[in-house]
Amino acid sequence: MLTLLQAQSTGGGMSFLLMMVIIFAIMWFFMIRPQQKKQKEIQNFRNSITKGQRIVTAGGIYGTVKDIDEAANTLKVEIANGICITVDRGSVFASPQTNMQ
Repeated sequence: MLTLLQAQSTGGGMSFLLMMVIIFAIMWFFMIRPQQKKQKEIQNFRNSITKGQRIVTAGGIYGTVKDIDEAANTLKVEIANGICITVDRGSVFASPQTNMQ
């Protein structure tokens, strides 16, 4: 009788483990995977920035790239005629014509 009860309780543990694996797989497919794809797209965009390209920083500043410093990983951005600021490449979020959804 005792072994029969132990066998039934072990089967319940396996179903619980299977349920947790299924829940994790669903979370990965619907939450983690799309976020990873979006991060990869943003990184590819940041790596492909060229001089003269219009950009938007994470702070919402619109400007045109005037110079790129690969060593410091920064961009010189003209935000108005003759007014340039230096921003970190990681703070560039999108270009105005790019629809990042």
